[in-house]
Amino acid sequence: MENSIIKVQKSRLEGVVRVSGAKNSSLRLLAASILTDETLFLNNFPNGLLDVQVHIEMLEVLGKTFSINEDTVTIKEIDSKSVTQLNWGGRSIRNTLLVLGALTTRFGEGRVPLPGGCKLGERKYDLHVMLLENLGARVWEEDDYLCAKVESGRLKGNDIHLPMRSTGATENSIICGSLAEGTTTIWNPHIRPEIMDLIDMLNKMGAKIKVYGQKCIVVEGVKKLNGVKHSVIPDNMEALTWAIGSVITKGDVEIQNFPFEHLEVPLTYLRESGMKFYRGEDSLIVRGGEAYPIEISTGPYPGINSDMQPLFAVFGAMSNGESKIVDLRFPGRYGYADELAKMGMKFHVEGDMLVIDGGTPLIGAEVEALDLRAGIALLLAGMTAEGETIISNSWQIQRGYENLNRKLKDLGVII
Repeated sequence: MENSIIKVQKSRLEGVVRVSGAKNSSLRLLAASILTDETLFLNNFPNGLLDVQVHIEMLEVLGKTFSINEDTVTIKEIDSKSVTQLNWGGRSIRNTLLVLGALTTRFGEGRVPLPGGCKLGERKYDLHVMLLENLGARVWEEDDYLCAKVESGRLKGNDIHLPMRSTGATENSIICGSLAEGTTTIWNPHIRPEIMDLIDMLNKMGAKIKVYGQKCIVVEGVKKLNGVKHSVIPDNMEALTWAIGSVITKGDVEIQNFPFEHLEVPLTYLRESGMKFYRGEDSLIVRGGEAYPIEISTGPYPGINSDMQPLFAVFGAMSNGESKIVDLRFPGRYGYADELAKMGMKFHVEGDMLVIDGGTPLIGAEVEALDLRAGIALLLAGMTAEGETIISNSWQIQRGYENLNRKLKDLGVII
């Protein structure tokens, strides 16, 4: 995969595209499937995503079976005595921490590989350890695995005070609390669409979860969760990608299955920065516009999140003037800017602020997708650049964009 490349030439986006189910939501729902031995039926499910396929393979190791049909998946369990140790030698993803929580709350113990084999503290796993210990589990490292065990009975409900609005820790607290004995109250949670989708599915399964704004989430533990039929929310990152791509290529695109309620703030910024769009019943129609300089800072939902800022950087590069981006969640997450500079983008960093001097025409170059979001930013930039852009490590993009090549070709991208 590391040798994969995408070649793209200057193109104008034109046509109709349908947004797939949300990557971040789907991975959480897969982890939550461990909580029951009954059947789950999920539709609007992005089966083609690389990260989803990896997660499915992980759950098969734990005794789950999957029947896949286009955008639906049926999840069953082979044996109610599921394996509690994820002995996995494939590519690791951060969602293994949620798998650990699900195994521990259902079976009383679990063992999963650390993502990338990292040690505690290096990638902020401390919050996950803290919440498991708060609920009564013993947590320890063993080689490159993270292990948890409840010495007797089930996890016990408790207050979990999150020092920061962590998406992963909020999700794991919800998962663990759903089958814990008693009440779990999660203070200072991160409320965002993917978490609400997880809560929605769990409540359909028989969980008792209430959300009190950004203040707290209260989870009343139950003894058993049932099967469910559930539809995954649309992917807001994919939707935003097509919207920004339409503007910077001066395109004309109808984006179907558009999650309006999840992108109100980004759309407001884009409208004020020159994007012309119209709202249909469930679609956004973008008819080009002119990219004007932007000033954004990332923050919790409903604001612009950290994953979105590379897309806004490309938008700023195509505008005439100075754009400023501050990532409050991951200060200095601007590695992609060095790759865009190979294509001619002018920028400098002032403290934690990325300052882009927009308006310089981009030229095709050989660049590297450092991660998923950096990769899609380079792909968008390549659609505006003169000549051919060659993106190495392009498998990163396939992690988060389902049927990407087909959708790009349907929209007229020369790829």
